[in-house]
Amino acid sequence: MTNLQKPIGSKFGAASTAAEVIQGIDLSGKTAIVTGGYSGLGLETARALRSAGAQVIVPARDLNKAATALAGIGGVQIEAMDLIDPASINAFAQRFLASGQPLHILVNSAGIMAGPLTRDARGYESQFATNHLGHFQLVRQLWATLLEANDARVVSVSSWGHRRSPVIFEDPNFERREYEAWAAYGQSKTANILFALELDKRGKADGVRAFSLHPGSIVGTGLQKHVSREELRAFGVIDENGNQILDPARQMKTVEQGAATSVWCAVSEQLDSMGGVYCENCEVAELYDDKSPQSFGVMPYAVDPEAAERLWTLSEQFTL
Repeated sequence: MTNLQKPIGSKFGAASTAAEVIQGIDLSGKTAIVTGGYSGLGLETARALRSAGAQVIVPARDLNKAATALAGIGGVQIEAMDLIDPASINAFAQRFLASGQPLHILVNSAGIMAGPLTRDARGYESQFATNHLGHFQLVRQLWATLLEANDARVVSVSSWGHRRSPVIFEDPNFERREYEAWAAYGQSKTANILFALELDKRGKADGVRAFSLHPGSIVGTGLQKHVSREELRAFGVIDENGNQILDPARQMKTVEQGAATSVWCAVSEQLDSMGGVYCENCEVAELYDDKSPQSFGVMPYAVDPEAAERLWTLSEQFTL
């Protein structure tokens, strides 16, 4: 396996914000789609891209909630879409294709985390279906518009939570093993990384590059609705009074800091000749090494090209 996971000397760092990363970037004439762009990290990502002049489209399951959240950001277009509903994804994609626009930036930021076992209409486990399969289908449906851009980027928001599980190809939907919420979340986040790796391999010759990332541990995005206060305390992200602990050096960030890496992956000129890498703190992350004092990085199984190709094939079968 060729290791592309080497820092490249970014001028930004753990405490950088999305506003700082986007400063001086001109996205006039560019079109961006941000899933989950009406809450948490996605909202801040949409705000940054729009501030640089991009036309920003936010697909949303709850149109009223999206309209309220995005009211302060002028010019953002809201469209109906539900990542767990294949027909909804196809309908959104067809509307975008009909507009004739090229797609320059796609940030796959929406997701769910550590909920109880539920399944979509096809019987697929909901975290795998929402976090990975929905975005896989969306990219496949929008592929022609990414090609039209001639220089497009797809950004896959993963998590350090990917360390909790590789993709279990023999039983991705917990049909033959006991369901464990964090293992299911970890599997879906590993899938986000593998997807970016294989997508970049397939798209780079045509100008489509892909990146994945860990934004940091951020409280208050709405992602933690299934996580108890006791769990958050055990994870060390809130104190005994329930207040968020902020320490960017340990990946505990504000929303503005968390969105910075998504924005960096979407617009940084330093990444112009790169792709398929997993990033943290506005930088290409290193491979995780349990013998190293570094506490983050990417698990080797999440950047395994054979696993990435296998996941692509499986995802095609699941989204026929």
